[in-house]
Amino acid sequence: MKRKVYGRYIIAIFIWILLVTGMVRILSDQKGGAGGSKTESELALENEEKNQTVSGGDTIRVLIMTDGYQSEIHSEVRVSSPYGLRISCGGESIEWNKEEVCQILPDDARFQKGNIRIEPLNKEGKVTLESISRGYGTPSYDGILEIRAVSGGIAVINELSMESYLCGVVPSEMPASYELEALKAQAVCARSYARRQMESYGYPEYEAHVNDSTDFQVYNNSQPQERSSQAVRETEGEVVKYKGTIATTYYYSTSSGQTTNMEAWGNAPGEGNGYLQSVSVCDDSGQDYEKNLPWYRWEAVIPIDTLSRLISQNTGTDVGTLSQVEVTKRGAGDVAVELTAVGDKNTVTVQTENKIRSALGGGGYQITKNDGSQSEGSALLPSAFFTIEKQDGVFVIRGGGFGHGIGMSQNGANEMAKQGKNYQEILKLFYQGIEIE
Repeated sequence: MKRKVYGRYIIAIFIWILLVTGMVRILSDQKGGAGGSKTESELALENEEKNQTVSGGDTIRVLIMTDGYQSEIHSEVRVSSPYGLRISCGGESIEWNKEEVCQILPDDARFQKGNIRIEPLNKEGKVTLESISRGYGTPSYDGILEIRAVSGGIAVINELSMESYLCGVVPSEMPASYELEALKAQAVCARSYARRQMESYGYPEYEAHVNDSTDFQVYNNSQPQERSSQAVRETEGEVVKYKGTIATTYYYSTSSGQTTNMEAWGNAPGEGNGYLQSVSVCDDSGQDYEKNLPWYRWEAVIPIDTLSRLISQNTGTDVGTLSQVEVTKRGAGDVAVELTAVGDKNTVTVQTENKIRSALGGGGYQITKNDGSQSEGSALLPSAFFTIEKQDGVFVIRGGGFGHGIGMSQNGANEMAKQGKNYQEILKLFYQGIEIE
């Protein structure tokens, strides 16, 4: 009888041990312990933290366009590095022979496991993207190239640190031969602009903040230069702030002696963009800093039939033969913000500086610059700071500056630096009421 009781005790103890062990395993699994599976909430948290790591802090993701910045979709990707490459996908990685070019096509089987990430084996190395060309030839990239299979081909995203990115932006946006203080002003502008863009994805489908073209800032069209990189280093982390918020620091090539405000783009001036005001770009004696530069003043003499054709094509309205073209509204700094063209078939009104410049742009006429040199007409009129009048069989457009006229004139910054102004003084002229932090 006692043996049966003892046997029952032994069986009960054994069952209790099994139950406790099972509970421990369950609890261990729920906590994501070694060898256990993780809960959906934990996985979601991990993914969120991963996304924050990618999109936050100092990491920027740049969508790399094809040749001539024509498309975001590549038909193939060819990469190399003198140091060799590490190619990773789906938790697996291989090392690629450094003497060979690696080709990736849209039907690559690895895409079934996820995106392909490529980096040099040596941390000091770069990845050369052999399948495209840029202003200096075949471009190489710091950081990582992420390759994604997308509808119609492949998307390429360069993931790298902010300061490395700026070393590719500054020489692409401003000649490295410019004064160091102008380059420093450009570096702070480029960093501030990029920081604002990093607040959200410009391309959420690729988790990319910007692309590498003039849609945002030109990146890696020119090789990094020591002077440009010095400007980035000496302003490391510095941004333009307005009322405690990082400013969107627009910039352009050359001023007419005046800048304008956001009304030129159809936006009402307000508290949020109060730092973008019309200012005179002149020295202490009242002389325009850029008065001797080629694009400071320019003139175009356009035959009536040529301008009639261009306006009809560019606006999508057949105006016939033009009898009158007039600036019917001007904004701050005397910029044209409304243009009316009257023809024998139709009348068309165009608003905002960029659309006006587009309406008057195109081939078929020459532009004579301040220094007497000539340039072919292009897709955009040089600027919207102009007058227009009809003369015998032609329209004469007299203007000044090159670019949209909002924010910092890059050539103005360089001329200011030549006269001893530092980068902070330069920035505080073009962006009113700001702090550099």
